[in-house]
Amino acid sequence: MNEVKEALRNIEQNYKLFLQQQFTFIGALQHTRENAHDMIRPVASISQVQSYTDHHCNNSTDRRILNMFLNICNDLSKLCHKLETVHSGNNITNGILERCKLLLSHSNDLSTIRAKYPHDVVNHLSCDEAKNHYGGVVSLIPIVLDCMKEWVAHIEKLPRHVLYNVSGGSAISEKRAPQDASARAAISQPPPSARLEAQTSTSNKDNVQMQGSKHIPKKNLNDTENHSGKLKGPWKPPGRHA
Repeated sequence: MNEVKEALRNIEQNYKLFLQQQFTFIGALQHTRENAHDMIRPVASISQVQSYTDHHCNNSTDRRILNMFLNICNDLSKLCHKLETVHSGNNITNGILERCKLLLSHSNDLSTIRAKYPHDVVNHLSCDEAKNHYGGVVSLIPIVLDCMKEWVAHIEKLPRHVLYNVSGGSAISEKRAPQDASARAAISQPPPSARLEAQTSTSNKDNVQMQGSKHIPKKNLNDTENHSGKLKGPWKPPGRHA
């Protein structure tokens, strides 16, 4: 997750540099559109900017700023795919990622999207430029950045056991596994009071058995029994009786 945040911060820094050169970007699009004799339709897709850069760009300044735009879009696309490996997905986060992937598709029509407050990229255009030519293309990057920040905000509210490391393994789950094993072992053992009670019960049982064996009456060796089991008294030798 930290790797994702760091990548997002780097892209934001690059975008801030790009944003300072928005007029240069608009000028480059204007020049390449003129070279392509494509002055009617709006700049409505990433592939259109790529085509202008590859085939209709005549100076290094225009090429540099157009490539800067394309590189930021490419970095956002890579980060979007990386987000899928960080989190297993739920309805909210999956919806955000799908929107990002759609916006960053090279063939997607950007002509109708507009970045809203606090972004002011559209406000820096003339009414004609904003409405008919460049409103969508200048809105793309800030809108996608907002979506990715929203994704991070939702992820940080989720339980940590649903997070995965960037390589695809369940780092958090593996880290918690030994703790869970210890917890299961503790649960499987009876509580100390139960063990003490069991030991006391066994000790009492043994004491009862020992006491019982002490109370067994001993027979007098001088006593004899008849067939009925009754004692007849001391045995005397035969002979005269006094």
